[in-house]
Amino acid sequence: MGKRIMLFILTNVLVITTITIAIMVLGMFGVNLNYITAEGSINFVSLFILSGVIGFAGSFISLAMSRFIAKQAMGVKVIDPDKSTGVERQLVERVHRLSRRAGLTKMPEVGIYNSAEVNAFATGPSKKRSLVAVSSGLLQSMDDDAVEGVLAHEVAHVANGDMVTMTLLQGVVNTFVVFFSRIAAFFASRFIQNDAVRMIVHFGAIIVFQILFSILGSLVVMAYSRYREFHADRGGADLAGKDKMAHALRSLQSYVNRVDNEHASVQTLKINNKSSAAMLFSSHPPLEERIRRLEEK
Repeated sequence: MGKRIMLFILTNVLVITTITIAIMVLGMFGVNLNYITAEGSINFVSLFILSGVIGFAGSFISLAMSRFIAKQAMGVKVIDPDKSTGVERQLVERVHRLSRRAGLTKMPEVGIYNSAEVNAFATGPSKKRSLVAVSSGLLQSMDDDAVEGVLAHEVAHVANGDMVTMTLLQGVVNTFVVFFSRIAAFFASRFIQNDAVRMIVHFGAIIVFQILFSILGSLVVMAYSRYREFHADRGGADLAGKDKMAHALRSLQSYVNRVDNEHASVQTLKINNKSSAAMLFSSHPPLEERIRRLEEK
């Protein structure tokens, strides 16, 4: 799950950067998308509209690409439900059973990727075009009840529409990133007297500020992701049973306790021992807190 969020954010940054460069190129060819007036000031209304177009276009393009990017980046092998046997067949049947219980009318694609890490994630542009994938390490390391809890958690993400709501939030964040990066670039370039050099500095500053503000904006996205994890835990408890969901989290915690905290990182549901500062950039809250909240449910 954590890697899926990071892939989405990275793809989003690359997409809005590409859109920004494309707009700059269009401007060079005479397409008027300029928010700077003839008097040399900023038209804030035009800038905000442009920022919204770029911001939401970037987030929705990233969403549309999310399932494909996850498959390619993680090396996911999608299981054919009609040809699967053994462990793969059992995995598909579990995901489909949980999905029907969650009210999904279109079954998610189910996949496995070869990795020793303990990891699972759900992604996709909509409930009808989703993917639930697990690592081979997860299937080898966890018992049936724990696997059931993890799968229920991921199916809950799909049923809750978390990728779509994340996209809308990312669109808002992108809008302000684009808006303020251009304001910052405008003032940074004002110190340059030569018009040609000023234009180059302005374009370069837009890209730099856009990347920097995107990193800051990711704090908001990560905070929302942590909030949604608690909801997915509760959803997983509703689908698989509270005992299985709690068992899955405790199994993951037990796994973490067996590895070197300084060097090891367990990726399932993004479980890491982190400092308070590092937690700001984490897509998942601490396991202890998730277990506590689930038990209070």
